[in-house]
Parts: sequence; C-alpha cells; structure tokens
Amino acid sequence: MAASGERAEISVRKRRVGSKRTETDSAVSGGEDGKHSSSDAEKEKPLLSLQPGTYWLTRIVLLRSVAFIYFVAFSVAYNQNKQLIGEHGLMPCKSYLRSVKRYVGGKIGMAAMAYTPSVLWFFDWSDMDANLDGIALLGMALSGFVLVMGMANMVIMLTLWVLYHSLVNVGQLWYSFGWESQLLETGFLAIFLCPVWTLSQVPHRCPPSLICIWTFRWLIVRIMLGAGLIKIRGDKCWRDLTCMDYHYETQPVPNPMSYYIHRSPWWFHRFETLSNHFVELIVPFFTFLGRRLCMVNGAIQILFQVVLIVSGNLSFLNWLTIVPSLACFDDASLGFLFRSGAGAKKAVLEIQSEDVAGLPATPAHIVHTFFTKKYIPVVTNLLSSRQVMNTSFDPLRIVNTYGAFGSITKERTEVIFQGTLSPDPKDPEALWEEYQFMCKPGDVYRRPCLLSPYHYRLDWLMWFAAFQTYEQSEWVIHIAGRLLSNDSTVLSLLDHNPFQGRDSPRWVRGEHFRYKFSQPGSASAAQGKWWLRKRIGAYFPPVNLEGLRGYFQSRNWPHPHLQQNRK
Repeated sequence: MAASGERAEISVRKRRVGSKRTETDSAVSGGEDGKHSSSDAEKEKPLLSLQPGTYWLTRIVLLRSVAFIYFVAFSVAYNQNKQLIGEHGLMPCKSYLRSVKRYVGGKIGMAAMAYTPSVLWFFDWSDMDANLDGIALLGMALSGFVLVMGMANMVIMLTLWVLYHSLVNVGQLWYSFGWESQLLETGFLAIFLCPVWTLSQVPHRCPPSLICIWTFRWLIVRIMLGAGLIKIRGDKCWRDLTCMDYHYETQPVPNPMSYYIHRSPWWFHRFETLSNHFVELIVPFFTFLGRRLCMVNGAIQILFQVVLIVSGNLSFLNWLTIVPSLACFDDASLGFLFRSGAGAKKAVLEIQSEDVAGLPATPAHIVHTFFTKKYIPVVTNLLSSRQVMNTSFDPLRIVNTYGAFGSITKERTEVIFQGTLSPDPKDPEALWEEYQFMCKPGDVYRRPCLLSPYHYRLDWLMWFAAFQTYEQSEWVIHIAGRLLSNDSTVLSLLDHNPFQGRDSPRWVRGEHFRYKFSQPGSASAAQGKWWLRKRIGAYFPPVNLEGLRGYFQSRNWPHPHLQQNRK
C-alpha cells in the first residue's frame, strides 16, 4: 500500500514538471530521477521578456549618452581652449580670474569661488595652457570610460560635472552658448542616476530612482516648451509660418543638406513650421499621459532632433537634447538595444523575477525638495509674457531656462578678413587676399561643412559679429591685430592663411558681404558656386600694427609683434 502510494505521488509530480516546466521536489523517493527532471525543466524554461516599469537599461543608455556629449565637449575644449582662453589666447582666462580676484577683495576664497566656480582657482597659474589641457584630457578619459563601459558612479559623474563647470565659468564669451548650461544641468541630473561608489552596469542594490527619471523627463518638457513659447512670443514669421523660408540659409553654420532643403517648395516650409509648433508646444504634454504616450513623446522628440542634426551644424545642441528624451523609455522598450541572454539584459531579467521591494533607492530622493524649489522661477518664466531664454537662476547652472531661434535673421551677412602686402591700403592696385575660417561661409566655391556634433567656437561668434558692429565686438579687432603679425595661435583657428610662408600682411581689413545660396541647377551652381555674395561695405577699416598700438594698450591687450622683418 505504502509503496503503491509513493509511486503514485512520484507520477503526479512528474506530470507537474511536464505541464508547468517547474522544478520537482528532489526530496521524494527516487531523488536522482527528481534531480534529472529539475535539470531538464531548467533547460526547457523559456527566456522571459522584459517587463515595463523599471529603468535599469534606461540608466545605461542615459549614462552613455551623457558621456558621449561630455566627450565631444571636452574634445572641443582640448583643441580650442589654448587659442581662445589660454596663455596667449584671445581672452586669457588667467586675466579673467585676476580681475575676479580684484573684484572680490584680492583674495581667493569663498567669494571668488561663488562668483566664478572653477577648480582653476587651486591650480598653479604659471602654465595655464597645461591646466586647461589637463582638465580637458581628464574629462575625455572619464567620459570615454563611461561611454565604452556603460557604467559610472556618483564620483565619476560629479568629477565630469565639476571639470566642465570649471571651463564654462572661465570661458567668457566663447562659452556663452545655451548648450553649455543645458549640458551642465543634464550632467548634474546624471550624477543621481548612479550609486555612490559601485561600478556596475546593473548594481543590484541601487535601482534607478523614478524621481531621477522624472527630472530628465521634466527637463525635455522645459526645453521644448521654452523653445516653442519663445518662438510664438518672438518673431512674427513664426506666427505667419514663414520662418523656415529663411532658416536654412541664415542659420549660424549651414551644412550641405541646408543648401538643398532651403530650396524646398513654399508649402513644405509651412508644413515644417507647423510641425515645429506641434512638436514643441503640444507633444511635450504627452509625457504626463501614461506610459505609451510618454514613449510617443520621446520618439517624436528624438526624430525631431535627428531632422535638425541632418539639416544644420548646431554644435552638440540637438544631440544633447536627445538625452533627456531617452528617459521616456523603460527597460521593456529599450531591451532591443541589448544582447539577449547575457550581460545587462540578463541581469535585469533576473532582477525583475525577484522581489525587489525594499531595496535602497538612489540619493535622488534627497534632492527632491531642493529641485522643487529651484523649478519655481523656471515655471514662472515659461508662463511670463516677458520670457527670457538660456538664463541660469544660480551660479552653478543647475536649473536653467532654454529656447532657440526666437527671432530669425532674414538675410545672411558675413565678415571677411582680408590682408595686403601693399604699403598703401588706398592704392586701387593693392591686392587684398582673403582668410578662410574652418567652417563659416567665405569662399563661394567651398562646400558647406558637415561638422555636428563638433563645433568651432570662433566661427559661431563670427556669425553674431556679422549683424553687429566691430565696436560691439571688439575681439574682432583683436583678431585683426594677431593676423597682422601672422600669430600662429590665432591662425590655428583658421582654415586658410593667404600669407603662409610669406611676409606678414601690412594691412588687414574687414569687409561686409551679403550671402545667398546659389540656385541648384543654375549657371552659378554649374560653375561650382555654393554661394552668391554681394559687398555691403567696410566692416572695419584697414588697420596696421602701429595704428593698433593705442587701441590694444587701452584694453590691456598684449601688442602683437612682427614675426618677420618687412622689406
């Protein structure tokens, strides 16, 4: 009887294994058979799919994306800082720090740090170029590590934020763009995605905080609403749907696609403008309407930024704006980016099969109240009819307002530097030769460059200078003085020096031109011209080194010296 009952129990349990694919209890009689059945069941157990509502993989994608932007930003800094804010740069940061030091009472203390937060206060200023390079190289190394490995901790992300903050705060005019503050806010939020010390793609004891995920979502909502509202309240062409008739031709640094998209039919430009308003003013609210519509918002925002990337060289701004959009997606929606059955995806599947309730949260909860208070003036600004864009509400640039192209320039003008070896600049026979910048329009035969996410800071500032005067942009005259001496530091920021290997120019002048795209298929285009241009007049008159001596002295600029003896 007992033996018969035992056999019946084993038979029932084997049937359960076959139907439910679960482990049998190996403690029954005939335990070896039970063990074999359990092993077979484990082999036949199908892989589970990722469940929605967790953000382990989202964190990896966010960290890699932020690291990519940091890497580009530090690369730009390494290649251009010495020429712009280095020892012999156009606006040396050493001089700037000394002026701040005098302003706060002559001491390097809390007042100086509060006015200009930067680790450069603690460095030896005898070789500022080495300091700037060291910061940039360390930033590139750390961001490269996070980008490749897909893991970080708070220490690494905080270090990246401090390093870039230190450059932005001494970068002066060259770091005055809105994307600097946007990167600092995005980078600050990324600090709280990570555990304090642990380095792991999926640190089991530190799940991503939902609060931190929502701060990223709130960031993309603010960025897009800020951009949309500043347009509606700004240039009339955004309301009559004609702005895109001009944008591609007049944007700071067009690319080859800008040339062709500019010639699209009028109805296409109207559609673009309407789509822009829809994406920036309506779609952000999808964030608050449940998981699926939140993902729709993320997908539309990413697609919108990709279109902008394709159609112009807007630095890393659009790439950076993609980052908070990624927070609209959870593990279930991002699982396709990861290899199945191994690595991070496998670890997340295991975690989802466990009871993770009660695990400690990330430190993001600690800053919840802090951020709530900081966002009040941001929301107030969005609702204000006097909305301002690209403004920070604290010296650390943790919470900022955003916006872009509130007004559109209707025609493109360019400042062209020209030099001559002629002793008399008024001589009608004088040969004036042109300098070419890295990317901004100059030579009408040169194809627009394809550069994003990298950018040339001087080229961008020259775009602003073209619709101002040289009195408003005195650094333009500083460049002219450097060109007069064939200064290698400034010339490294240019693509073509017509006096390379020759005597330095005796005179340099700035000419003001109006530029327009040539018509595809026209005779001009057939000749290889991408641009047509017409002279407006002089931007600044011919200058020479002797004539600039007093101008430089009055501004405490070092007077450039001739590098070659003139005949």
